[in-house]
Amino acid sequence: MIPAMLGKKIGMTQVFDDEGVLHPVTVVEAKPCRVLQIKSDQSDGYNAVQIGVIDVKAHRATKPQIGHAAKANAAPKRFVREVRLDGPAEDVEVGQAVTVEVFDEVKFVDVVGTSKGRGFAGVMKRHNFKGLGDGHGVKRMHRAGGSISSHGSDLGGGGNVKKGKRMAGHMGHARCTTRNHRLIAVDKENGLLLIKGALPGANGDMVFVRVSKTAKVNS
Repeated sequence: MIPAMLGKKIGMTQVFDDEGVLHPVTVVEAKPCRVLQIKSDQSDGYNAVQIGVIDVKAHRATKPQIGHAAKANAAPKRFVREVRLDGPAEDVEVGQAVTVEVFDEVKFVDVVGTSKGRGFAGVMKRHNFKGLGDGHGVKRMHRAGGSISSHGSDLGGGGNVKKGKRMAGHMGHARCTTRNHRLIAVDKENGLLLIKGALPGANGDMVFVRVSKTAKVNS
């Protein structure tokens, strides 16, 4: 079994389970992914399976991409990801289609996506700083980050800004992984996954759904 798929985040809704409990879920459209390559310890030094989804027209792909996909009798793919495996890939062939049925017996999943971009943000929004007081002695410094460098914190080695200093800057639009989402339902007919909770990214973004690595109930 390949324990992962690529899908598109559709949006959020809510569903009732068999016991009548209401769950907020995110709908992920997981179209069949094509196996483009199988890697093994002997040839690559590790075990993995490369999957891709959404065809790309030939004139929009490079020749290496076209040739690589042709080995699997497939068109070049827009999104390609690699799934690491604990052992050799068994019962998997190049060109095989991976559907949502791989999640039939799975209870929890991890989701990898790109978080929403927030642009340039200050320290209070970006790092949850408390901010300065609002008394009469504080003038136009309520949301400022405060001092950013000193000699004492570097043992007198210079007044430069220290690496890792939390300051204002670009926020969001970064790789983000959320773990241990309960998989509420798998719609095989429509190729949908109903995953409990909010997932990273905006509606329409691609997400990488894999079997949870830390939830013990999946094993």
